[in-house]
Amino acid sequence: MKFEDGIKLDFDDVLIKPKRSTLATRSGVDIERSYRYLHCKWWESTIPIIAANMDTTGTFAMSNSLEGFETMGMQTALHKHYSLDDLAGFFSSGWCTNTWYTIGIKEEDVKKLIAVDDIVRSRCPTSVGLGIERICIDVANGYQKVFVDHVRRVRNLFPHSVIMAGNVCTPEMVSELLISGGADIVKIGIGPGSVCATRKITGCGYPQLSAIIECADAAHGVGGHICADGGCREAGDVVKAFAAGADFVMLGGMLAGTDECEGEWEYSDGGEKVALKFYGMSSEEAMNKHGSGMGSYRASEGIVKSVPYKGSVSRILQEITGGIRSACAYVGAPTLKDLPKCATFVVRRK
Repeated sequence: MKFEDGIKLDFDDVLIKPKRSTLATRSGVDIERSYRYLHCKWWESTIPIIAANMDTTGTFAMSNSLEGFETMGMQTALHKHYSLDDLAGFFSSGWCTNTWYTIGIKEEDVKKLIAVDDIVRSRCPTSVGLGIERICIDVANGYQKVFVDHVRRVRNLFPHSVIMAGNVCTPEMVSELLISGGADIVKIGIGPGSVCATRKITGCGYPQLSAIIECADAAHGVGGHICADGGCREAGDVVKAFAAGADFVMLGGMLAGTDECEGEWEYSDGGEKVALKFYGMSSEEAMNKHGSGMGSYRASEGIVKSVPYKGSVSRILQEITGGIRSACAYVGAPTLKDLPKCATFVVRRK
């Protein structure tokens, strides 16, 4: 066995130190960011928040709402359990712009992706010339060699698409997925999610704030990007993720319980939404719903809980973007891109 010395931090362990600012008002802070991707060579500008590819939050309705938020758009990673026909219809409708098509590591996932891409290209040869433009390759454990090989295969099949792959939480795997795998963005987070039990069941993981800091350094050194996935429970955590160097932040629990979610709703006697069943995608609940159930060789690494009804997702997004602008004003960052170089973390003594 080995031990690593040094402090490793989660979001709750730090605060951001205010400093003198020349900004007259938070309304002038630019929270849009521009990116040039490592392999597909795209340029794009967006508000870099992504709805997680969970079967409750990664929905068509969520995509439509986030696409138009504040006119600049946010992004949605669809869950991978929609039918081929539903996916083909959605991506052929002209809404593929800010939406990620999600696959796992199974061969049938790749075949389904290719089939949907073929349909989209045939239906929209001019308006959607690239077919499926964004691909999220999502597994719980991104440390297996077979995963890197899988990412590389998808890159070869879709050389012009933006590819986001994960999850991992250490710099060496970020570098491997970017350089050897051909990913443009690496998803960071092992165990920090609000409905993830990986740390409790396996003992494996890495404090999320430190993971973002270390992985961002590795990614930016080779021209890649990272997406912080998990651990954000309030707007201030989203701010801390960006301040730590995340290029994108993926949200699940914060968006769960909004009108744009799908799943099992609890209703009042008057027929109004009260709560939504929310669970991790490695939970027994998810495996029974979408797969062949729990195998004897594995344990559930997800939690099932009830999330209160929150209304439209626009209210949550307003709180998050308002928090980002206010934080930038507190530290003198005129743009979201400037936030990491303007932020100083203070470790909280407990």
